[in-house]
Amino acid sequence: MDFLRPASWEEALAAKAAHPTAVPIAGGTDVMVEINFDHRRPDHLLDLGRVAELGEWEVGEESVRLGASVPYSRIMEHLRAELPGLALASHTVASPQIRNRGGVGGNLGTASPAGDAHPALLAAGAEVEAVSVRGTRLIPIDDFYTGVKRNALAPDELIRAVHVQKADGPQQYSKVGTRNAMVIAVCAFGLALHPETRTVRTGIGSAAPTPIRARIAEEFLNSALEEGGFWDNGKIVTPSVAKQFADLCAAACNPIDDVRGTASYRRHAVGVMARRTLTWTWESYRGARHTTEGAA
Repeated sequence: MDFLRPASWEEALAAKAAHPTAVPIAGGTDVMVEINFDHRRPDHLLDLGRVAELGEWEVGEESVRLGASVPYSRIMEHLRAELPGLALASHTVASPQIRNRGGVGGNLGTASPAGDAHPALLAAGAEVEAVSVRGTRLIPIDDFYTGVKRNALAPDELIRAVHVQKADGPQQYSKVGTRNAMVIAVCAFGLALHPETRTVRTGIGSAAPTPIRARIAEEFLNSALEEGGFWDNGKIVTPSVAKQFADLCAAACNPIDDVRGTASYRRHAVGVMARRTLTWTWESYRGARHTTEGAA
């Protein structure tokens, strides 16, 4: 196994172009586990640890450009207001040591359906900045996951950053695991309210071959909220609407039985998390709305 250590982003792109099968490694929290257990033996490892810009982020007027190697601990500390769903997801990632090393780029690169960041990125509507010596393109998160642990990157592309719209409404994240720490998700659920467009987006992890959105559930809830005037009147979402939304989220899943949980349990858990996160986010929306009206 050859170990490549570019000192700059340009060198990294050149190395990836010369060795398209090279496996990028930054935090190493996923790749090194596979190598240590002899599940993977690449010809080349491409160490991105010296490319400083991958660990930087920029908060713009409307969005956050998050470097691929920004550690989860930094997201929790510095971007809680702008990216609340991703910050909540970051809290659930393994141990403090892993949160200090791992980043969103690694989650996207491995594209495991159990990756903790995926539901939050789907709910927020992120875009992945993919770069090669040929140029740069932005891949919508909805198009990024192409199969079990497969993504839309070309062989010569590297993830440079993730672009995420700053939250314009409440966001939530929930995860079920076999214990409280150092756990791979049995299933996970992300929900984001987007009051500016009066839409809701979801993200589901570990309940299908790829991370997915519950699109039919989103369409139902968007219609129910609009037809009932909920965005304007700030009323509590009715139990019947919440239950239907939860049932549709569970129906969107295509899980398997494995050592962490059964398919039936995963569907049930996703439904429970969908109902709870809807309740939490809507209460936050109502509270913020009443505060704004009171100030006016």
